[in-house]
Amino acid sequence: MQKKFLLRINQDLWNELERWANMELRSVNGQIEFLLRDAVQRRRRVDRVNPMSMPVKDQSSMK
Repeated sequence: MQKKFLLRINQDLWNELERWANMELRSVNGQIEFLLRDAVQRRRRVDRVNPMSMPVKDQSSMK
């Protein structure tokens, strides 16, 4: 299931994403999703190499 949300974006950035999406035969929505997924995967790789790169929340204060 996909979560729907509204995204406000600068027209120049939209135009650039649209050009990029067309070159890769994707919709703009598909291109944005691809870029977000890629960014998350890269972040996970960095976190595995350097686990201190992302602070861990104190579990004792969570109830």
